[in-house]
Amino acid sequence: MLASHADRERAVDVLRAGYGEGRLDHSEFEKRVARAYGARTVGELALLVADLPQGPAPQPLAVGGPVPGTFLARPRPSTNGKAVASMVCGILCLATGGLTGLPAVILGHMAQSEMRRTGEGGDGLALTGLVLGWLSVAGWALVIIMFGLVALLAGSG
Repeated sequence: MLASHADRERAVDVLRAGYGEGRLDHSEFEKRVARAYGARTVGELALLVADLPQGPAPQPLAVGGPVPGTFLARPRPSTNGKAVASMVCGILCLATGGLTGLPAVILGHMAQSEMRRTGEGGDGLALTGLVLGWLSVAGWALVIIMFGLVALLAGSG
């Protein structure tokens, strides 16, 4: 498999880490970096970092062989469904007059708890739902307090 620029940069990062830890002397580091930037295949890069921690295990130079894990893209974590629901409820607060504010807050807190436990993504979505939900709840609390004060003042006057 042909190496990309990103593959070469990952290999050089592994070499830098090895040099920084004292596993390579300066001349060996310079030679390997030059070979990494000149490498045409992922297999060549794998050989350059195979004897270093975090480097891939040596791979045979076979066409279509497996790609070392160092050169694979990391999978993105899935988005938490309750975080999405919290944001939707928060946005719907405007259309529903604030009736979806409390569900936005509840779902937002549940989503944050689940995301801490499972490592799922969607923290920004949950936070958006929480902010909009709490603003809605605070708005309704203010309206209720105002009506209570008006009723109290009207009753005493």
